[in-house]
Amino acid sequence: MIEKKLKTTKGKLKIKVPTNLAEITLGQMMDFQENPLLNDIGAISILSGIALDELQNVSNVAHFQVFAAPVLALSNQIKDLYNSDAVPKKIIFKMPGDKDIEVNVISNLSVEPAGAFMAVRDIIAEEINGHVEQYGEEGWKEHFNPSLKACCQVLAHYFFCKATGKKYHEYEAEEFCNEIKKLRVTEALPIAKHFFTCYPSLLKPKTGYWHRLLQRLKNGLVYKPSKSLNISTP
Repeated sequence: MIEKKLKTTKGKLKIKVPTNLAEITLGQMMDFQENPLLNDIGAISILSGIALDELQNVSNVAHFQVFAAPVLALSNQIKDLYNSDAVPKKIIFKMPGDKDIEVNVISNLSVEPAGAFMAVRDIIAEEINGHVEQYGEEGWKEHFNPSLKACCQVLAHYFFCKATGKKYHEYEAEEFCNEIKKLRVTEALPIAKHFFTCYPSLLKPKTGYWHRLLQRLKNGLVYKPSKSLNISTP
């Protein structure tokens, strides 16, 4: 972490910017990915957690140059992280009330509650299919990097029950994204990437038994359902 006090039009402002990727959260990385046209001050705002309007009051824009090298170093570390296969065995959540919850990372997603598995399966399938649609199916694994938003959603459904001790609930699991965003990106991204790359069969999801039943009804009874339910099996 690099820390500097910069002069502003109203006094001095202490700014801390990470110098190591392990000091950055998944939420911060998502902010970067969702704002590709950020200028230098916008990037420093995300990294430091200081509001943009406060940074804009720094008296001389050249003073921000001190952060140029650390930010460049971080961008290089991000490239290495995308190529990393080192999946952590445990994750610690800092839950409301300053309570630390340690959770084991289990690589077999299919042992999780059925609702969580199905939600994650659909997120992964949609992300992979979108990539293949755009770039083609051949060698998709070598060039595929899931969006950080999708990574966050996958981890929210995967960790919700483990971290909260609650029964699975789809909407509450989605809200758990707020806790996932607090994880270090060096922990979160390798776990999410593991699930995306280890479930290639999700590229073309199997037709579920409900869909097959409806098709048989349609063929035999000329029955036309208004909307089929998505309850396909793993």
